[in-house]
Amino acid sequence: MLNTLPRIPLFEDLTEEQTRLVKPLFETVLAAPNKTLIHQGEPAVYLYIILEGIALIHYKPYDAPALALTRLRAGDAFGWSAVTGSLFYSSSIISETNLEAIRIKRKALLQIVEQYPETGGIILERLALSVSPRWRHARQQVEQILRARSQKET
Repeated sequence: MLNTLPRIPLFEDLTEEQTRLVKPLFETVLAAPNKTLIHQGEPAVYLYIILEGIALIHYKPYDAPALALTRLRAGDAFGWSAVTGSLFYSSSIISETNLEAIRIKRKALLQIVEQYPETGGIILERLALSVSPRWRHARQQVEQILRARSQKET
């Protein structure tokens, strides 16, 4: 079982009960430098949150070489395609350093939102805030997307 959830800002101030509900849904991922964690075009299944290390977002246009778009650091999330309902990841994620992350399956995240609305709402709001510099009106958009997806899958 993960012992890291309480030290991650996403989970700060959750009650003991909320932590008990959420903790088993996450798994730890470790990666050495230069390991591809997500391949552009593969099925979008997991949302990741970096605990330690640095990862690069790479995007490969159809007719050009891959581009390194940005660096992600501790506290950043990636794999948003899994949350927004896209079938496939739109970019690749490659570890630049040793990396420790946690990940959750789309279905598990949607179940939290559906079955435990208070806890799900807290997590949604914090996830949305983690992308706000890159996504305008992120909080409302992420909440709407997840709630719509949750209703479709139940």
